[in-house]
Amino acid sequence: MKLTIVGCAGSYPGPDSAASCYLVEAEHEGRTWRLVLDLGNGSLGQLQRYMDPRGIDAVAISHLHPDHCIDLVSLVVIAKYHPKGAYESIKVIAPEGAEEFLAHAGGPGGEPPLDALNFAVWDDEPVQQVGPFTVKVVRVKHPVPAFAMRVEAGGKVLVYSGDTGPTPELDELAAGADIFLCEASFVESAVNPPDLHLTGAEAGQCAAAAGVGQLLITHIPDWTDADEVEADLAAVYDRPYSIVRPGEVYEA
Repeated sequence: MKLTIVGCAGSYPGPDSAASCYLVEAEHEGRTWRLVLDLGNGSLGQLQRYMDPRGIDAVAISHLHPDHCIDLVSLVVIAKYHPKGAYESIKVIAPEGAEEFLAHAGGPGGEPPLDALNFAVWDDEPVQQVGPFTVKVVRVKHPVPAFAMRVEAGGKVLVYSGDTGPTPELDELAAGADIFLCEASFVESAVNPPDLHLTGAEAGQCAAAAGVGQLLITHIPDWTDADEVEADLAAVYDRPYSIVRPGEVYEA
């Protein structure tokens, strides 16, 4: 599997990055399959640096906060009104209520975008197959229904935390992952609200408990000191890690 960091800004787009979006690619049956994990503010524009949106096989949404899903509204516009013709319906796997949320986000009186996007619901089917990708989710700790994802293809495993506070379910999902793409939005020196986000230290503790191959830290908001997040991580974690940047590519 190949992972491209499309957007990694936490909570809102920053001056150097769109909000959360990650492109996962794998070869299967003579072609490249493309799975997009989250599509937050500003990310659809950046995604076009790496692929034509017509080539999206599926979009997997961790939760319905705008920094993880709102550019689906723009994807509907492209898919329905492109001058070269409407796209084939794009599969979107998301929490329950995503269709209605996006219909309202698209404008007053909006209808669910059934003709442009083909929705499946994590709550009903927590294991989904997209070409070579088997995607399993677990519910994690966040103010809205939120899911961490375990993506398997070709014997390799990528786990994406989405947004979450510390929870044993994430430790279990990440067990043995080749790549663990994990949020770290908070710092240890602050008084942080519970069940919202991880600190760098908490991300490191989760990665250590799971025995992952490579830890990738993401979702650091522009208002948070990234150096402090990294210092918190390094204090508890002595295995390979990276603080991700847009455009970086990782192989599993």
